Amino acid sequence: MIVAVPRETKQGERRVALVPDGISRLTKSGLTVRVESGAGESAGFIDEAYKTAGAEIASDAASLYKGADFVLKIQRPDDAELKLIPKSAILIALLSPLGDPQYVKKIADHGLTAISLELIPRTTRAQSMDVLSSQANIAGYKAVILAAANAPTFFPMMTTAAGTVPPAKAIVLGAGVAGLQAIATARRLGAVVSAFDVRAVVKEQVQSLGAEFVEIDLGIDASGAGGYARALTEEESKKQRALLGDVIAQKDIVITTAQVPGRPAPVMIEEETVKRMKPGSVIVDLAAGEAGGNCTLTKKNEIITAHGVTIIGLTDLAATVPNDASKLFTRNMTTLMALIVTKEGALNLDFSDDIVAAATITANGEIRHAGTRQALGLPLEGEAK
Repeated sequence: MIVAVPRETKQGERRVALVPDGISRLTKSGLTVRVESGAGESAGFIDEAYKTAGAEIASDAASLYKGADFVLKIQRPDDAELKLIPKSAILIALLSPLGDPQYVKKIADHGLTAISLELIPRTTRAQSMDVLSSQANIAGYKAVILAAANAPTFFPMMTTAAGTVPPAKAIVLGAGVAGLQAIATARRLGAVVSAFDVRAVVKEQVQSLGAEFVEIDLGIDASGAGGYARALTEEESKKQRALLGDVIAQKDIVITTAQVPGRPAPVMIEEETVKRMKPGSVIVDLAAGEAGGNCTLTKKNEIITAHGVTIIGLTDLAATVPNDASKLFTRNMTTLMALIVTKEGALNLDFSDDIVAAATITANGEIRHAGTRQALGLPLEGEAK
């Protein structure tokens, strides 16, 4: 069977789904790996390195996809790419089924079996395949680097002959994978860091990184399924914003990471709070994008200044660290491939497996993903048609 690894076509995407070090894990199972020329170049992986690792190099997308059984990508294929992928191939990428159900229908109509990496469950067994976590780690790190680069002050305390400069005060909203990495990075840079999360269970993790856990009594614990926070009610959200506003207004740096799968990002910072912040303060909104953002003033893929505050809404931050991001993505991808391909190179797409069942959104032209079926008005499995 042939595994195709294309050059990413989305603007700004510099990662590649498979680096040379991952080739042998697939070829040992008898798979042939074919890489489009230049696919890894922007991440620092040249064609020669892929050849040395045992991959074939395809000169263009048409020759890459010819006869392909698997297509491994970061971002979903655009319409032109989709037409080139052989019907009945297995597509594995970040496909955003909850954000665009019509695209899932397009994949199904093309006859593809598709595995959406966002839907890998956050369980102990699936950790090594969890692309969202590996890439969120990088995004949390880069968010702090961006904040430091745009802040008009130092992060660490500086004692000089001219006097002492106090450390920056930072707060991270949301203590998931990205948030915890942001806390750790801000601490390494010398900031005084605090963090808030609606899930009380993460308090110990925050404190273990040397940050203060901001406790706001909402009268509830919003822990949800799969390690995510559940969506707050409008009343709970309003109370949270009011109580957080007083805390945020005292900070120099705010990193927001709060998202709920399949829903708009919760609003945590309103314009009135931004107005109260010190001039020169920086907000980095990691929820910018399809989810909408945690700050009402965030603009997707822009850096703006509002009321003297810099608000950064850049998306796909992991793609700005493409070398290491691609290496981690590859480890996730090859582990997933080992689950669905036997050591002898035979396909083993077992829908009784919880990981396979959760992440496979289409199979042989049929839409399997319940959320997509519901959004398209299709009957759910077991319901009468």
